[in-house]
Amino acid sequence: MIDLNAYLEPGALVRHPDRPDWGLGQVQSRIGHRITVNFENAGKVVIDGRVIGLLPEYD
Repeated sequence: MIDLNAYLEPGALVRHPDRPDWGLGQVQSRIGHRITVNFENAGKVVIDGRVIGLLPEYD
């Protein structure tokens, strides 16, 4: 399985696979396995990339 989180950079648009109600999120930072994302409907959330594989959103 490819770890797509390793390719996320600030500004990338993502969705949380288990929380579609959070809406679209924008990566604020990625430091190791900690990914900070600002979601439309949930605000700023720190994701453990070892546990959750965020889904990239392409334009």
